[in-house]
Amino acid sequence: MAASEEEVKLLGSVGSPFVIRVQIALELKGIEYKYSEEKLGNLSETLLKYNPVYRMVPVFVHNGNPISESRVILEYIDETWKQNPILPSDPYQRALARFWSKFIDDKCVAAAWMSVFMPDKKEREKASEELLKALQFLENELKDKFFGGQEIGFVDIAALFIPLFQEVAELQLFTREKFPKLYKWSKEFNNHPIVKEIMPSKDQQFAYFKARAESLAAASK
Repeated sequence: MAASEEEVKLLGSVGSPFVIRVQIALELKGIEYKYSEEKLGNLSETLLKYNPVYRMVPVFVHNGNPISESRVILEYIDETWKQNPILPSDPYQRALARFWSKFIDDKCVAAAWMSVFMPDKKEREKASEELLKALQFLENELKDKFFGGQEIGFVDIAALFIPLFQEVAELQLFTREKFPKLYKWSKEFNNHPIVKEIMPSKDQQFAYFKARAESLAAASK
């Protein structure tokens, strides 16, 4: 099937960092796609059909084949469209990129979320301490302009959650004093033309996080 005839769709919600990951990868590679907005708490039948396991955005659909989970989608996009690679060509460096992207989701994303939305103050403080420890590992790992070198790569896209969350929750995570390299990285990342074009407004991001918190609270009852 010719590239112009390919069906590429993205089901997402405005403000979702995981959806933004996919959008950045698609734009970096110059891939045209159709975007379908999903409302948290009232997901479409299409999304539930495509992602019955997690019932979450994003869902990426390529020629009728659905793929869920943002990191999995990023790898699929990189393997399918070879231009402007976001993963290194060297197997060892690719493995490291996968390791650090998973580390970000496991140690940074969850801790950042809990440091703001956990109802118990002690739990929030504990999550904040864990987050700072995780950020120090990333600070030590950052050796260049971006984690991917001179260009945005897989780990940079995975890490967008942290400066985005800092902006929305008004947390002082990336201060120049605590994490000088991460602070500079966050500025470079947010000023990238594609990132600036895709990143939703602060109000849109806040609305997403609020809706997500409400959806999780309702699901736990």
